Amino acid sequence: MKKMILLISMIIVFSSSIYSDGPATVNLGTANHYAILAKTGVSTTGTTDIVGSIGISPAAATFVTGFDLIMDPSGTYSTSALVTGNIFAADYTDPTPSNLTTAIGDMEIAYTDAAGRLDPDYTELYAGDLTGQTLTPGLYKWSSGILISAGGLTIAGAENDTWIFQISQDLTVADGAIIALSGGAQPENIFWQVAGQISIGTTAQFKGIILCQTLISLNTGATTNGRLLAQTAITLDANSVVEPVHFADISDGEIPVTSSDISLVSNYPNPFNPTTTIYFNLPTDIDDNTEIVIYNSNGQKVKSFGMENFSADRHSVFWNGTDDNNIAVSSGVYFYRLHSGEFMQTRRMILMK
Repeated sequence: MKKMILLISMIIVFSSSIYSDGPATVNLGTANHYAILAKTGVSTTGTTDIVGSIGISPAAATFVTGFDLIMDPSGTYSTSALVTGNIFAADYTDPTPSNLTTAIGDMEIAYTDAAGRLDPDYTELYAGDLTGQTLTPGLYKWSSGILISAGGLTIAGAENDTWIFQISQDLTVADGAIIALSGGAQPENIFWQVAGQISIGTTAQFKGIILCQTLISLNTGATTNGRLLAQTAITLDANSVVEPVHFADISDGEIPVTSSDISLVSNYPNPFNPTTTIYFNLPTDIDDNTEIVIYNSNGQKVKSFGMENFSADRHSVFWNGTDDNNIAVSSGVYFYRLHSGEFMQTRRMILMK
């Protein structure tokens, strides 16, 4: 009987990992390589923190303002202290211009795809005021603008479920509003197709992929776990933008004895309480800054480990389950990301108290 129960449980888990609810996902193509992608400008004031790369085209690098760009000797990209990733602009050295042209084209194709989906599951739901509502997987369509007030919004569904929101006018997220995810819903499967402008209020917490035909504006302290893809400009003000973690890129398993490539290795133990060790391999000496950053499931930075000039070897960092202020964090799923030069890799771990 115990074996039968175990078998049934395994079948249920396996089935839930295959099947999904909601429409087919929107293919972002190479636009998926960027946390922020715009055509006319990307600007920031205050201490912004971007995890992922920035791209701008056909505008030049001079339209990326507030980031204090540092040009790489290759001329193909620049870096910034505010960005865990690279910045690419249309006036950089080949192949960057052609890569950006393709990415912008893919972004526009994705927007057209999302906007053109037919037979919505819900039309004009709640007259466009989503405050306090819970939205299950599906295709949603509004001929008006959308408002999410301070009461927030919950998006509920499983890990592989999909949401597409077709919004004909503006999307307004009020100050302090939180878009919460439940049931395993993932930001990378939530698509906000917006014909008008998007305004995300002060300290609001946003989730999902934004495909916007005009301006995306984040007010002071707003955070986004997703991607900002705009056909005009993006303005930031002391914000955190973290690109979604792709579960296909996250693996668990044994700690390898050796590795010929730079790699982020599974932490051990995992799950853990309250301490764990994160391992990573460097096949050659690394002159660039190397950093491991831990994020919570909302994409907010919890802890960072900054390192420089590491030698070729197996290395590790020890995490005791506290944030940068030495305050213990709660139980849950956390993500840790290794960034070294142009290399970036993310894995998942679970804190169980």
